[in-house]
Amino acid sequence: YEGQLFMTPLNFIESVTLNEPKCQKGWRSLTKKELDKILSATPPLWKGSSNMFRNLREQGVISYTEYLFLICILTKPQAGFRIAFNMFDADGNEMVDKREFMVLEEIFRKKKERKEVADDSEGYDEQVRLQVVLKDRGHEDRGMWDALRRSTSQVLFSDLAEVQTSVDDKAETTLLVHFFGKKGKAELKFEDFYKFMDDLQTEMLEVEFLSSSRGMPTISEEDFARILLRYTNVDDVSGYLENMRSSLPEEKGITFDEFRSFFQFLNNLEDFTLAMHMYNFASRSIGQDEFTRAVYVATGVTLTRHLVNIVFKIFDEDHDDKLSYKEFLGVMKDRLQRGEGVRATTIVFTKMEPFTQYKN
Repeated sequence: YEGQLFMTPLNFIESVTLNEPKCQKGWRSLTKKELDKILSATPPLWKGSSNMFRNLREQGVISYTEYLFLICILTKPQAGFRIAFNMFDADGNEMVDKREFMVLEEIFRKKKERKEVADDSEGYDEQVRLQVVLKDRGHEDRGMWDALRRSTSQVLFSDLAEVQTSVDDKAETTLLVHFFGKKGKAELKFEDFYKFMDDLQTEMLEVEFLSSSRGMPTISEEDFARILLRYTNVDDVSGYLENMRSSLPEEKGITFDEFRSFFQFLNNLEDFTLAMHMYNFASRSIGQDEFTRAVYVATGVTLTRHLVNIVFKIFDEDHDDKLSYKEFLGVMKDRLQRGEGVRATTIVFTKMEPFTQYKN
């Protein structure tokens, strides 16, 4: 539809859990009737679950903007979404309508695509565009709270090139129907959106975990290390694996809860890094107890003693049972997020097939 490309829920799952897609099929153009039939399979918001993408498989359409937005959900702290969500919540009821949500998606897309921070004049221009969008909906300033929200938005989104205001012409997608109903008139509560974020993160982690567990309740420590190192720029993966094998007395396995908790921590890695600098940990090595305590204080995530021990065994290069900034944060801060970089733009939107193109 007007050159807009879509991917299916199955494409999305493969893009964030596999290095290469399993299948490559030809392009598929959809008529409006075919698109409507696909969208009719979309479950209502109250039926959302951590199996939704797996259940839909190819019975759904996801736009490129939504793809980047979903990647942000998988890789960024959830607190940032609440702040952004509240910026569009003019009456304080923690609800946004369809138009506001689509603008919110555009904001995250632009923020993700931009690599350089815009200057102050750009930030001001972008804030003006945001105000134009919101005023189209009849939103007026409501005193100090709105003034504060405007200032906050300029800081948060100062690196945006522009915010697209022509969201009304976009084709319907599975996410929009899921959030706002077939008529698009419903409003989205933050608590429902929060549940969607949690379900999405759980589902993608389950897919990745189950691919290694082979039906067992745990994955091996080596499988955990491979998955973790997959998102880094390290060249000598085998060296890290051998480092872990040589210092691991026995294998106990990693449960899904442990697996999930560590990736929740990684989503908040920036907060952890800041805490390390504030307490001068960046200039010295820390032990397992300090690491566990720092993770909890900075991110609110509790890591089991066994999981922390495995992390130390993977990254402790000099075998002093401590982690230095270089050994851990120096590696993880530059990690490749799920679906980012080459995999997002090249595999998903060039090789990942089938795509659906809506033809009017």
